[in-house]
Amino acid sequence: MNYRKITAIIRRSVLEKVEQKLQQLGIRGINVTKVKGYGEYADFYSKDWMVSHARIEIFTNETKVDAIAQAIMDTAHVGLEGDGIVAVMPVEKIYRIRTRSEAKIDEI
Repeated sequence: MNYRKITAIIRRSVLEKVEQKLQQLGIRGINVTKVKGYGEYADFYSKDWMVSHARIEIFTNETKVDAIAQAIMDTAHVGLEGDGIVAVMPVEKIYRIRTRSEAKIDEI
């Protein structure tokens, strides 16, 4: 199987809505971290220009990537600079630490 890692950086204010949408899609596992940075939008009133966002990471089968990315974009869209990004990267293998064996993406 071909695996992919989806990384989305979104506004923290829409995180709960995005999490709920991903649960409705049946996504079994996500990682969420608080991140700080700037890109298209910078907070020029902040001393370091940084903006707080949430980063979501999902490992999935390549057949589900477009549906997941579209769901994130539809749910996180506000229509302003700083809405965020969605990136998709290939993943060669995933190992389960507990069993020390290669994991199938549907098991994660």
